[in-house]
Amino acid sequence: MTLPFSLFLALKYLKPKRTFLSVVTVLSVLGVLLGVAVLIIVLSVMTGFDEMWRTKILDFNAHITVSVPGGLADEEESLCAAIEEVPGVTGAAPFLQSLVFIQKPNGQVETPMIRGIDPDREGRVSRIPERLVAGEFSVADGAVVIGGDLAARLGVGVGDTLTVYSPATFLGEEEIRLPSEMTIAGLFEMGMWEFDMGYMLASLWETRDFCGGAGLEAIQVMTADPYAAETVAAALRARLGPDVRISTWMEQNQQLFAALRVEKNMMFFLLIFITIVAAFGITNTLITVTVQKTREIGLLRSLGFSAGGIMRVFFWQGWIEGVLGTSLGVVTGLVVLKYRNHLLRLLNDRFGMQLLPEELYHLAELPAHTLPGDVALVAVSVLVICTLAAVIPAWQAAKLDPVGALRYE
Repeated sequence: MTLPFSLFLALKYLKPKRTFLSVVTVLSVLGVLLGVAVLIIVLSVMTGFDEMWRTKILDFNAHITVSVPGGLADEEESLCAAIEEVPGVTGAAPFLQSLVFIQKPNGQVETPMIRGIDPDREGRVSRIPERLVAGEFSVADGAVVIGGDLAARLGVGVGDTLTVYSPATFLGEEEIRLPSEMTIAGLFEMGMWEFDMGYMLASLWETRDFCGGAGLEAIQVMTADPYAAETVAAALRARLGPDVRISTWMEQNQQLFAALRVEKNMMFFLLIFITIVAAFGITNTLITVTVQKTREIGLLRSLGFSAGGIMRVFFWQGWIEGVLGTSLGVVTGLVVLKYRNHLLRLLNDRFGMQLLPEELYHLAELPAHTLPGDVALVAVSVLVICTLAAVIPAWQAAKLDPVGALRYE
């Protein structure tokens, strides 16, 4: 296969006579390589964190929440049965959620949420029963299950007793509600500080009496596909009527996911400047080659080689450097992502750098998920930047006057 003369000449310029590759060419390719690798690594880690938070949220909360104005009024069984008849629903369970006050022996007060649950149905709508780290999942006879971080903050463990105050204590004007003594039956860890620090589970019926009408009482609904929750929610609205308020997990956490999405976009926008800087290296390389090859350019022009042909020589050279740097950058990024946790442990062990404190993030490994769309976006964006970087020196070479170029010393 015969190569176009412009491409053949570009490859010759990339490989000088005395060396395998030009030093400036290597530096230009390395700049693009690092830019692409950093972009892919950061976007993959951001995607991994996004998916991790989604998983943890869905492990603790159901996909849809159905609330009735005025509470369930002891009709939770019939309402759950009606909800479970809707296609796409795999389970439903009632709950009551309210703020409570827990007083520590030293007088300090913690304010977690108490969630009253039906222990027979809870396993259908959450994975909390599977995330116990101590004790047992029991809410009978005044027993509660609390988050591991909350237990650590309170300085308590399985078998200890908590003094818990209801917000109804401060709302009632005619009667005084005494605090309740609740025994810790088990500890759970969801791996998300908001849940492990901010929640305790108790019996639905005991919580209903304890809270005295305060808090949110609703039905948690689990669906077969969490990303089809909007479709199931529409079917529930049609079945249950307009008086019932229905919200999905995406609506309840839209601020978190919007923040993660904005952060990922901003990281891409900021880190793309690394590639732009690398593209200037390609421009500098081509300008240098243009100066070095001035007499050759003049000779080619005098032999009838067109200005467009000269421009294509240097355009090809810049584009090849961009493709080479992008390809190697993609490979480097994927390799680093594959061994990211080995590198993380090496930094922790060798240099004592706790980049991901487990007690804070509850993460033993750095999450990452590489999306083909992200890789394609990075590759195309970088190739466009590198292509534009080659235009100016290529145009400068094309406009050289043949007579002036041949006089160049």
